[in-house]
Amino acid sequence: MRTYLISYDLAKPHLIKHVVAQAIMAAGQSWARPLEQTWYVRSEESEEAIEAKLMRILEAEDGLLIQRVKDDAVLTNTSIRWFKQRQAGVEAGGDTNIIAFPAPPPGTPDEPELPFAKAS
Repeated sequence: MRTYLISYDLAKPHLIKHVVAQAIMAAGQSWARPLEQTWYVRSEESEEAIEAKLMRILEAEDGLLIQRVKDDAVLTNTSIRWFKQRQAGVEAGGDTNIIAFPAPPPGTPDEPELPFAKAS
C-alpha cells in the first residue's frame, strides 16, 4: 500500500470542488484531508493511474500535485484522521432509499485521532 499526497488548485472551485473531493476519496482504500485542498490517499495504484482518473474531471487551468510520501509529517494547526473508503451498503429492504452501513462489532476501539500540533 502506498501513501500519496494529493493537492490541487481549481480555477473554478465553485463548479467542481465536490466532484474532485469524491474522486480523490474513491482513488484509494483510505484517505485523510488535513487541509482544504490537501489530501493523503492510501492506494495500490500508481501516481499515473490516479492522475488519469482525476484529469478526466479537471480543466486545463487546474493544478494538480500527486506525490508518493512517507508517513512522517509535521502538522501545525491541523491533524490527520484516516477514513476508510465506504463499501457498498446493505439495503434496508422494500422500496426505500435508505442504505444501512454495517456497524463495527461492539468493543472494537476506534482509531484514535492524533493531537493537534503545538506551535513553537
